[in-house]
Amino acid sequence: MAQGSHPAPPTGERRTSQAATVTPADLRPAPPQEMTGAEAIVRSLEHAGVDTVFGIPGGAILPTYDPLMDSTKLRHVLVRHEQGAGHAAEGYAYTSGKVGVCMATSGPGATNLVTAIADANMDSVPMVAITGQVAASLIGTDGFQEADIVGITMPVTKHNFLVTDPDEIPRTIAQAFHIAATGRPGPVLVDIAKSAMQARTTFAWPTDLDLPGYHPVTKPHAKQVREAARLLATARRPVLYVGGGAVRSGAAAELRRLVDESGAPAVTTLMARGVLPDTHPQNLGMPGMHGTVPAVAALQKADLIVALGTRFDDRVTGKLSSFAPHATVVHADIDPAEIGKNRRVDVPIVGDLREVIADLLPELAREHAQHGKPDLEHWWKQIEDWRETFPLGYSETEDGLLAPQHVISRIGELAGPEAVYVAGVGQHQMWASQFISHQRPGAWINSGGLGTMGFAVPAALGAKVGDPDRMVWAIDGDGCFQMTNQELATATINEIPIKVAVINNSSLGMVRQWQTLFYESRYSNTDLHTGHGTVRIPDFVTLAEAYGAAGIRVESKAEVDDAIKRAMEIDDRPVVVDFTVSRDAMVWPMVAAGVSNDEIQYARGISPAWDREE
Repeated sequence: MAQGSHPAPPTGERRTSQAATVTPADLRPAPPQEMTGAEAIVRSLEHAGVDTVFGIPGGAILPTYDPLMDSTKLRHVLVRHEQGAGHAAEGYAYTSGKVGVCMATSGPGATNLVTAIADANMDSVPMVAITGQVAASLIGTDGFQEADIVGITMPVTKHNFLVTDPDEIPRTIAQAFHIAATGRPGPVLVDIAKSAMQARTTFAWPTDLDLPGYHPVTKPHAKQVREAARLLATARRPVLYVGGGAVRSGAAAELRRLVDESGAPAVTTLMARGVLPDTHPQNLGMPGMHGTVPAVAALQKADLIVALGTRFDDRVTGKLSSFAPHATVVHADIDPAEIGKNRRVDVPIVGDLREVIADLLPELAREHAQHGKPDLEHWWKQIEDWRETFPLGYSETEDGLLAPQHVISRIGELAGPEAVYVAGVGQHQMWASQFISHQRPGAWINSGGLGTMGFAVPAALGAKVGDPDRMVWAIDGDGCFQMTNQELATATINEIPIKVAVINNSSLGMVRQWQTLFYESRYSNTDLHTGHGTVRIPDFVTLAEAYGAAGIRVESKAEVDDAIKRAMEIDDRPVVVDFTVSRDAMVWPMVAAGVSNDEIQYARGISPAWDREE
């Protein structure tokens, strides 16, 4: 039988950026055919429209790898670590608009997927993970390489299944793809016993899916939409607070119209960068811990916040009790569990964000026709003053080494807005969000909610497979890079020519920044010995070449542009560019953890002197 770990899958928020291409599994009927359960898995993936699987074989999943070899529709990319398979599936989902698929064996193979599964869950990435399990007769006996992966992943999946009956394989996989892609996207695990793979079955792809309790709401309630329009048409200090749900729902065009029609400033969270072009005059940039001063200040001083596909994350709100104290809140999200979870909401709207905004636009026009557009002149005058006084920038380094912000901004300028940028986690992630001009949805990929070091290289690999005609840059730190750089072998052998920029400060940079600011510069266990002085352990250029990739080292400002251009010209193998940068560079602005956003620092020791009682 197939056993679901949750009574009913939760509904939820975000679809992929190309929402129209994300569909439930192909439910065309097929004539019944006798085959093994393993063959049924392969056939089911084909029927679900899968073209790429990232994975590693092992004992419990081995029966499936045999018929996989004969498939003419499925490309299997052999990764070097299961975590890499999961992140590659995420990157593929971002750029292809399809459900990403990864595969692993039982026990340690399955548990190695957990980080990537949790990452996909936090960032609402549609993914199906298929794992082998020990034979049904061994489940619960602590058999060799047995792990209760269904129980382990229950808190970090949208839904999961244990399959012990081969007859249930097609329907379960069809359900998995439907759940992963609809409502709020997320990861679904299908754990299949080896005995089910080896047994004979009659394959029949389902013509309908019966999922009691799973009915994602996409159409918003008209009354709530009308109230949101009334508030937006009458507010004097409105802010559109835009999250990753706008990307997942494919709502970029609708959002652009809403911004233009409302006249309100907009802030785009780390997960929403690019959904509204950075060059749009009403885009104040990223809010939160390392957001721009205008974005943070506008939220704090707003009298109305229209939150669109976002979840009031602590990295945005700072000390929650002091966040936006004067604001009425409209919150639109496809996941009802997110509404009111962190911040009290005055107007809750459950629905797919693309449909919410599409319904909101005519209501807003009706309000404007009846009452005229609100006078936002004073609000914009205040915002422009913040923009002029606190522009995003950086200082040159004092140690003569490269400024990482300069390196990253030049990558963005030379590669342009049509490239895909994939970041790891830490200082380089924040600088990439800040100093690359993000102009289109889906061009910015990073680990936002879970903050997974090691995300960039395998996710970039998957992103390139999902959209092979675009240039893909992985912007990584020297700490992150060492966690998953073995996937360079995957990229080389499979001819996936990603570019990797290692922002090498020879440190765990963000941890070091906190040690500088909050631990009296006591640098406990943050020196990685990768880039400064004569010691380079490892030497990233030599490492790249050992993996069959091109390796380039950059140590001066004069070399930066030429190195980026050389990397962009190499298209027959991966490229690793080792940029030796200053370890003293810090990410600014900054709101320290647990304090009010009113306490934002523009630079060390410099804070805006606004009226905190306003």
